Amino acid sequence: MIQEFPSEFPIKVMGRHDGDLRALTQAIIERHAGPILKSSIRTRTSADGNFLALTYTVLATSREQLDDIYRELTACKSVLMAL
Repeated sequence: MIQEFPSEFPIKVMGRHDGDLRALTQAIIERHAGPILKSSIRTRTSADGNFLALTYTVLATSREQLDDIYRELTACKSVLMAL
């Protein structure tokens, strides 16, 4: 599938539910995509409470922007997976 820009794009981030995963990952994404509204962030905690899944919906402007976001997210030690 070919991605057209600009478009809304969901970025999913998973990590342990300890520390400040949301603040860390939101800062990374906002550094590349600008401020994110609270309504554009979905949070889910695993059944056992050990993991946190966050979905950020951003206005993607280019493939390079998304690549930069994913590169920085996956380099973050608190992030187990970014999709």
